[in-house]
Amino acid sequence: MGEVRYGGLVRVERHGEYVAELVLDRPTAMNAVSTAMAEAIAAACTDLAADRTVSVTVLSSSSTKAFCVGADLKERNSLTDAELGRQRPVARAAYTGVLDLPMPAIAAVHGYALGGGFELALACDLIVADDSAVVGLPEVSVGVIPGGGGTQLLPRRVGAARAAELVFTARRVPAAEAAELGLVDQLAPAESDARSAALDLAARIAANSPVGLRAAKRALRLGHGLDLRSGLDVEDAAWRTVAFSPDRAEGVAAFAAKRPPAWPGL
Repeated sequence: MGEVRYGGLVRVERHGEYVAELVLDRPTAMNAVSTAMAEAIAAACTDLAADRTVSVTVLSSSSTKAFCVGADLKERNSLTDAELGRQRPVARAAYTGVLDLPMPAIAAVHGYALGGGFELALACDLIVADDSAVVGLPEVSVGVIPGGGGTQLLPRRVGAARAAELVFTARRVPAAEAAELGLVDQLAPAESDARSAALDLAARIAANSPVGLRAAKRALRLGHGLDLRSGLDVEDAAWRTVAFSPDRAEGVAAFAAKRPPAWPGL
């Protein structure tokens, strides 16, 4: 299992052959996203996106208290308006880096996931939480709005009216209610935690075709919100990238032989 560190704030670990774990590693600040941490997240995502051996990425935290509490407000308060404007593209790059990962991404939410922290989770395809989780987008309570994708990603999860209620009230939502509302997709078993449950889920997903997983994610993401005919065209284009691949040939052969597939991969 290898490990790569990014500025002492983020690290990437490998689990087996196909699963990578992107760990937010600023526990003394509950992973508040400073400029340096945003740069580290973006750099790690760039490397992960280029790694053709990764079939699934798990986004987790080394903090025992929080997945991520959002922007580093202490740093923000020290910035001039001009400095804040220059920092904005750096911050955006961190969130879009997670959003643009080409392989399935799973957030493992333990403790607080607030503001930009919840937006990092929303940028993933699936969110696994344990009973310690508390999520929310409280930005309007400090005079800003969700700026890491929250106003766009949350309605796609829970609908426009529910998203509006959560954003406008700035309320924090505990794990059980979060699961009921669809803010998280899976609650970890009582005897487990979010990270363990997310890694288990990642291993199950990673048993499938690497080519198929990336193509399916591309179709799901690009087709969302399009009219049906346009969405079916997106799906057809993604299908064609898989249908004539070595993975498709191996999948059919393994099924016929009643054996596990040995995916050629990307």
